[in-house]
Amino acid sequence: MTPRPTPADGPGTLLLVAHGSRDPRHAATVSDLAARVRALRPGLPVGVGYLDHCAPRIDQVVDRLEGMVTALPLLLGRAFHAKSDIPGALAAAAARNPRVTVHQGAVLGPSPLLLDALTRRLAEAGVSPGPGTGLVLAAAGSSDATANAVTRRVAADLEHAHGWAAVEVAHASAAPPRVADAVAALRARGARRIAVAPYLLAPGLLPDRITAEARAAGADALAAPLGSAPELARLLLHRFDQARAARSDAPRSALRLSA
Repeated sequence: MTPRPTPADGPGTLLLVAHGSRDPRHAATVSDLAARVRALRPGLPVGVGYLDHCAPRIDQVVDRLEGMVTALPLLLGRAFHAKSDIPGALAAAAARNPRVTVHQGAVLGPSPLLLDALTRRLAEAGVSPGPGTGLVLAAAGSSDATANAVTRRVAADLEHAHGWAAVEVAHASAAPPRVADAVAALRARGARRIAVAPYLLAPGLLPDRITAEARAAGADALAAPLGSAPELARLLLHRFDQARAARSDAPRSALRLSA
């Protein structure tokens, strides 16, 4: 495949790719996050495109662009959307527009910056690590066992390095355990106070489900989703810079859509 011509200089465009939701809080959060990224790096063009439910869709955004486009999935883990949906949508969009070369960068997680954002949201809820406090890391959950294993490693990192009495994983969909199971496991491990932290980017169906399950299970505190935390904006720019560095190290013939 012959690579499309790209500008020799300049960063190109950063395209944030979100799944989308019927809940308007989702798009509002993504817009806030994009604004934070722009504020951190003035002059960098930053666009937003959605897979579903929200506008503009990915192809609508790519149609208006030219040159190098670095697409970053607003996803915490590498499961079906990162492996299939997003690459397919980006490939179709790039095929429509001969003026662009699209490169898909890495998902957000895992990263210490995500843990910093999680700690921020817990602190805002009045919770900090301590010998009697257990934490439920409540993720979306996936049918991809590898993705769920990564979440468990994040929980282990939190427990071993951040001072929690214990950390258990819960999933809002696709795979057990649920929040009530994780709360019960923490109580069995001796936790006197239990906090639940949604390991999710934006408000919507799954965070609302986590909230309802946490209250029903008798959790003592509940953090907000990660949202547009400043740590996430910094992480997006880090992933953007990583993707650019990877392109500069690759042969020119490799400059095409890649996951």
